[in-house]
Amino acid sequence: MSRSFLVLFLIITGTTTLLAQKPANDTMNVGKIINIIQSERYNFMDRGDTSGKFISLAGNANVKQGKTHFIADSIVINQKNNIMEAYGNIHINDADSVHTYAQYVKYFGKDKKAFLNDKVKLTDGKAVLTTDNLEYDVNTKEGIYLNGGKLISGKTVLTSKEGYYYGNTRDVIFKKKVLLINPEYKIITDTLLYNLNTDIVTFVCPTIIKTGKRNIKTKEGWYNLKTKQAWFGARPTIDDSSYTVTADSIHFNDSTGMGNLRGKVVYASKDSVGGFDLTSDYLDIDKKNNTVLATQKPILIVKQENDSIYITADTLYVAPLDNLSKKVTIPVLRDSTYKTPKDSSSNRYFTGYHHVKIFSDSMQAVGDSMFYSLRDSIFRLFTNPVLWSKENQIMGDTIYMFTKNKKPEKMRVIENATAINKLTDKYYNQVSGNNINAFFVDGNISHIYTKGSPADNVYYALDDAGKYIGVNKSTSDVINVYLVNNKAEKVTFINNLSGTMYPMGQVNHDDIKVRHFKWDESRKPKNKFFIP
Repeated sequence: MSRSFLVLFLIITGTTTLLAQKPANDTMNVGKIINIIQSERYNFMDRGDTSGKFISLAGNANVKQGKTHFIADSIVINQKNNIMEAYGNIHINDADSVHTYAQYVKYFGKDKKAFLNDKVKLTDGKAVLTTDNLEYDVNTKEGIYLNGGKLISGKTVLTSKEGYYYGNTRDVIFKKKVLLINPEYKIITDTLLYNLNTDIVTFVCPTIIKTGKRNIKTKEGWYNLKTKQAWFGARPTIDDSSYTVTADSIHFNDSTGMGNLRGKVVYASKDSVGGFDLTSDYLDIDKKNNTVLATQKPILIVKQENDSIYITADTLYVAPLDNLSKKVTIPVLRDSTYKTPKDSSSNRYFTGYHHVKIFSDSMQAVGDSMFYSLRDSIFRLFTNPVLWSKENQIMGDTIYMFTKNKKPEKMRVIENATAINKLTDKYYNQVSGNNINAFFVDGNISHIYTKGSPADNVYYALDDAGKYIGVNKSTSDVINVYLVNNKAEKVTFINNLSGTMYPMGQVNHDDIKVRHFKWDESRKPKNKFFIP
């Protein structure tokens, strides 16, 4: 037998041994044997010791285990341990579902685990994961990198220090210095879950999301990259160009611009002129239409330096005034001398429905409904409204409170108007008529103008020592009451005056009260903490 024939015999027998490593009766090893498909060059070495037999393939080497193909420039297989090492331009095709590339791979055929190094790339056809080092389990289709990696899915690029890929569910968990960048948003966190099927990102630790001029801070939640819907919990905060809001949980849809906030909601506008805060347990935001709807114990705070106005109702609604003007005609209550603010933030109105309460240090009010426009700075109160200023109470069918620099300027009461100035628990200065106009100086009522058919008046006169000398019951077409320090100092009558002065002890003070008299202090908001 010649030497060349001997070499050829060894090659043939070695190849035959490799291609048929699994004995016919060995059912326990099904899918575990590494089989050679092709190679340009082949080398077989038997060390004759415990290390086993080695097969070396070079040049377009291609081997297979089950449905997984391994292609590389060169491959070395340890037959005894069923371990393979591949070098150069490696491509692992896992049942045509996951494709992995690298420059070096060490593969354990028994456990079906691969360790990949140098220019590692893993893709399922929709997303591409790149890293320098990757551990991949063919059985479970799970991959792990611990030294930095990048995932590209469409226009989304995600980088992290560590990554855990689960091929069966197509979930990826990213940890340590996680950064997700998309043309429309950026996400910064330390741990993030991303599902490649649903395009849903899940947050489990402090996270910052930047979208345009909006910053979101949350500790838990999810964001759907396809539908642009999101939910955040654990007291998230949204800082937008026009507002900042915090709640127990927030759900919003960037496609529609709708947001739903639940639990201890705090909404703060950033308007330079019409700045306000709004708290509630239930709040809806319509970003496209720039509206806010608050229910469940809402409180609106119209901000000003020294005397902010607190408003509550069963429901509060904030929206642009221009949108309302296109649907209904808003009566003009200011005269031509009033200068309408030109600032865009004045294009806003507030409405309150049912059980409206208003509190400021200088003024308090209640009513069933309210409308307030930042453009004309007028509070409109409807259905049994009552307004208080110090010891003065004014009520009627409808009340218009005009403010200037967010302080009371004047007031108009329409139909069944009554003004009461409390002197003691028994004595009250009173005036009643069809309509009342009241004027304020430094937040206090200085002048009350009443017109009726006729108007009624009850006035308690004092001597120079401040003692009561009698009470005047009178009627007139027009009655003017002038106040100093919230106390009536002078009363004048115009046209058809008729009246009687009674000694204090010779009159029933209840019988001479004006029509519609009712001292309704029990409804008066006592302070900003108890207005709900």
